[in-house]
Amino acid sequence: MPESDLRYDRMVEDALRSVVGRALEFVSQHGLPGDHHFYITFRTDDPETEIPQHLRERYPSEMTIVLQHQFWDLEVGDQNFGVTLSFGDVPQHLRIPYRAVIAFADPSVRFGLQFDVGNGDKAAGATETPDTAAQNQPKPAETPENEAETENVVSFDQFRKKST
Repeated sequence: MPESDLRYDRMVEDALRSVVGRALEFVSQHGLPGDHHFYITFRTDDPETEIPQHLRERYPSEMTIVLQHQFWDLEVGDQNFGVTLSFGDVPQHLRIPYRAVIAFADPSVRFGLQFDVGNGDKAAGATETPDTAAQNQPKPAETPENEAETENVVSFDQFRKKST
């Protein structure tokens, strides 16, 4: 079997994406414990990402959402999750496939994951903070501000076979 057919990098990345799903599943059943809150950055241009058109136009490549104080209808599936957040005081439902997730962070415990979704043309500054999450928090930058300090961020680029 050729070395390129056994893609350990993809296997590990898929396994770690399940961490995102398991964390969201826990929250859907029990709520966010203590100071936990999530920054989730995802590709808005993934064909299975469902967001309102005005958000897709404003953030054509990626955006970051915050699950903290107020969010509703968190639905967790095997391939995607859905959540309702307030944007401009208007509730909006989003459905995001795990494969579109670029980064996941829980700054309260200094934990973060970063994923390669196979498309390196990320839009700079493509961040949207739900109104309700921003009440007591500064708006996040493209990458959550604490992520730069995070000791547990896992990046897979160092394990990828470089194409020549």
